[in-house]
Amino acid sequence: MTALIQNSTANPTEQQLEKPVERKIWTDAEFMALDRDGHRYELVNGELIDMGNSGAKHGYICSILMILLGGYVRLQNLGAMFDSSTAFKMKSGNKRSPDISFMAKERLQGLDDLPDGFLEGAPDLAVEILSPSNTVEEIDRKLIEYFDNGSRLVWVVHPKQKYVLVYRSAEEPDRLLKSADSLDGEEIVPGFTLSVADLFQKLNFS
Repeated sequence: MTALIQNSTANPTEQQLEKPVERKIWTDAEFMALDRDGHRYELVNGELIDMGNSGAKHGYICSILMILLGGYVRLQNLGAMFDSSTAFKMKSGNKRSPDISFMAKERLQGLDDLPDGFLEGAPDLAVEILSPSNTVEEIDRKLIEYFDNGSRLVWVVHPKQKYVLVYRSAEEPDRLLKSADSLDGEEIVPGFTLSVADLFQKLNFS
């Protein structure tokens, strides 16, 4: 044992112990107080992930869904809608921010008002609208965490390929919807339907 210690001391480059990487433990207050300066962050495994800015098509599809789905939810008094600036606190401590979120009023019972801080758990419906920078692994990790934290339905919208994947679990998509199909709120947003073609309609500003 002594020889080994002496040898490692004499040749530090041969037997260097790797120190574990210390990750910052972010409090809710610290995460809320971040200087965003136009950035949108998620907190994943102790690391800040800069979600960046999205392009015009991404923002347009988000707006269409927020207007139509959000308007329906409000008229029917089904719960609350949230945009991409809203972070949800996962059991792991991660903060996830879907592009669009819906939380049913049953999950919000007992609240006189929405908190200034984070809601616990994932939304009942999470919508992710893919950007060119998104990877399959990234979306898979989000799906797993959403469903592990209370999501019941996830829509993954592919603007370039013009289709929507509907997930009822993280394992595999339940349905692939194209322009001839309709998004269905199912029992999560009962009565809501939207033609997929309306999300991807060609615009003409002439």
